[in-house]
Amino acid sequence: MKRLMISMLAGAMSLAAHGALAADEVTLQLKWVTQAQFAGYYVAEDQGFYEEEGLDVEIKPGGPDIAPAQVLAGGGADVIIDWMPSALATREKGVPLVNIAQPFKSSGMMLTCLKETGITKPEDFKGRTLGVWFFGNEYPFLSWMSTLGIPTDGGEDGVTVLKQGFNVDPLLQKQADCISTMTYNEYWQVIDAGIPADDLVVFKYEDQGVATLEDGIYALEDDLKDEAFADKMVRFVRASMKGWKWAEENPDEAAMIVLDNDATGAQTEKHQKRMMGEIAKLTAGSNGALDEADYERTVNTLLTGGSDPVITKQPEGAWTHAITDKALQ
Repeated sequence: MKRLMISMLAGAMSLAAHGALAADEVTLQLKWVTQAQFAGYYVAEDQGFYEEEGLDVEIKPGGPDIAPAQVLAGGGADVIIDWMPSALATREKGVPLVNIAQPFKSSGMMLTCLKETGITKPEDFKGRTLGVWFFGNEYPFLSWMSTLGIPTDGGEDGVTVLKQGFNVDPLLQKQADCISTMTYNEYWQVIDAGIPADDLVVFKYEDQGVATLEDGIYALEDDLKDEAFADKMVRFVRASMKGWKWAEENPDEAAMIVLDNDATGAQTEKHQKRMMGEIAKLTAGSNGALDEADYERTVNTLLTGGSDPVITKQPEGAWTHAITDKALQ
């Protein structure tokens, strides 16, 4: 009996060791630095959701000099987080990104202006200086200006584009009349810098009818043709969405998990908890599957108006439900 128990214990340990060794590795490249914008993935790791799916996931933070699509194309990641305008523009240029899941339902992008400038409506942008992020983040803005018929090369009837760093200094120093902000991040940096909300005018892309999809999950088209890789993505998406819904239900705890993973120590508890509360509004209503109407709205916005649209033709093969159809079973 004793030998049988020892044998069973050894067998169990062997299986456990085999399971650990057999975990499939996945490298995820984030769009930006470690913050609550990516809480779902950190939660999935922390709560063991990836482990439950037999995955060993490495989460690589982004930064101002990191373009997720380039990392993916260069073999530095298996899957990335990117905004759809950037992904579609990249696809048209020859890198076959495919949206395999869409955790974010709504856009958090805004232009935030000082009220003292007198700007009250988009038409007032003419002749002004506007801060714009680049590195793929400029596409929603350029599409919006194209839709409004406002040139982006300066002049009285156009706007002067200030290549904005990933901070709010141009507004604080009055180098720009308006700057790019996110509902969950830079807007609050302006508030924390001492400018009251009453002294600001905000233009949410959602309210202007030009919202495009943000923070989708993308992989390469050729990789998805491999059954083993596709199976890893099914498990990755299932665990990630479990992480996102946990984060929505436990925003403060999710923020603390993010902080635990911030190797730089740059984030604060106050800001991350506030950010997670705002992020939860953007992921609410999504089960991970891309809404085709949201996709079509994004594409139409990017194709609309002007002589220099973000994309020049209707994309083909830019998204799939094959992964989420299985992940959500």
